[in-house]
Amino acid sequence: MNYDLHCHSSISDGVLAPADLVQRAAEKGVDVLGLTDHDDVSGLAEAAQAARAAGIGFVNGVEISVTWSGVTLHVVGLNIDPDDPDLQAGLAGIQQGRHARAERIGQELGKKGIAGAFEGALRHAANPRMIGRTHFARFLVEQGVCKDVRSVFRKYLVRGKPGYVAHEWTSLESAVAWIRAAGGQAVLAHPGRYDLKGKATRRLLAEFRELGGEGVEVVTGSHTPDQHALFAELANLHGLAASRGSDFHAPGEHGRELGGGPDLPVKCTPIWHNWNLTSTRQTRTASKTVPT
Repeated sequence: MNYDLHCHSSISDGVLAPADLVQRAAEKGVDVLGLTDHDDVSGLAEAAQAARAAGIGFVNGVEISVTWSGVTLHVVGLNIDPDDPDLQAGLAGIQQGRHARAERIGQELGKKGIAGAFEGALRHAANPRMIGRTHFARFLVEQGVCKDVRSVFRKYLVRGKPGYVAHEWTSLESAVAWIRAAGGQAVLAHPGRYDLKGKATRRLLAEFRELGGEGVEVVTGSHTPDQHALFAELANLHGLAASRGSDFHAPGEHGRELGGGPDLPVKCTPIWHNWNLTSTRQTRTASKTVPT
């Protein structure tokens, strides 16, 4: 079974509308898709309807921005109730902070001679509530400042670069609590991307588990084969299930595709091991082996 439990639509920083994203996932052989837009759940109803029409399984999700020990992290919530009031209130607060951060990024880029960056980024954001760094990156590529989105991040939008703006997101405790209140499972997203030194990753995983976190992304678009093995081992060590997701944003961007990447290492317990999802495609592919 091809599970992709981390991707983005135009509701956050993807480029495809939720229904178009689902259609592409079906064409790429995804059996079960989780839509996990940043800090916003307004695309889930459209995506769920499209998934039913396409005959694939669908999981309501979200990716929540977190600050932990001065580092920005992301926590994915899977199988959430998007109408839960605690979750809705928490996301609304993050969205307000996100917009303020974007205005500051535009000001910082303006100081470096890149005029109109905020307005330009806003043009690339189908959902103005969710303007973020990727929208700035696409604007800078459009303006010929850099050749691709990856280059923009490296030269302008990460710590120590001209367009970087520090921001305090919500706490790890709050993010996990909102997901659990909404009936979901909290999964630490792409842990290999975080700038954590020494034993900090193990400390993070231990705290995450203690707070009620249930899983960690082992296979994801930014992980290397060595990281697949490392985080499979750490997931088992900390009693966490393993998740899998492309972190897809746009066709051809970052070299990631929906449903792409290897299967989970066989020693992992998949986050979906006790789910009860049904779909036309799942019925057709029931003979495939799910790693356990």
